Amino acid sequence: MSDFKLPPPGFDTQALAQAGGFPRRNASGGNVDPHQLDKSAQDFEAVFISQMLSHMWQGVETDSTFGGGQAEDTWRGMMVEEYGKQVARAGGLGIADEIKREMLRMQEDAQKKEGA
Repeated sequence: MSDFKLPPPGFDTQALAQAGGFPRRNASGGNVDPHQLDKSAQDFEAVFISQMLSHMWQGVETDSTFGGGQAEDTWRGMMVEEYGKQVARAGGLGIADEIKREMLRMQEDAQKKEGA
């Protein structure tokens, strides 16, 4: 078994896919690179934070003198996505640590099944 198949119950699979999914084992079949694991967990947290922030921005209307229009609607999603990435890079909400622990646990479980 070289890949993780499904996320644990309760994960938003679309957000997980946007964040790059679970990291795969390296080409030699060994464990996941720790840097890749950290990045995947942080990316997932960034997507989660962006989703939370997007709800916050839904009710915000802009002043037509200094903004608004179709262009702002177009770029707002990208702005919120970048806010999510920055919050995650700055330490986030602690979700990345939990995701990383869960991915490591799943990797260990997969290795135990392979050895059995």
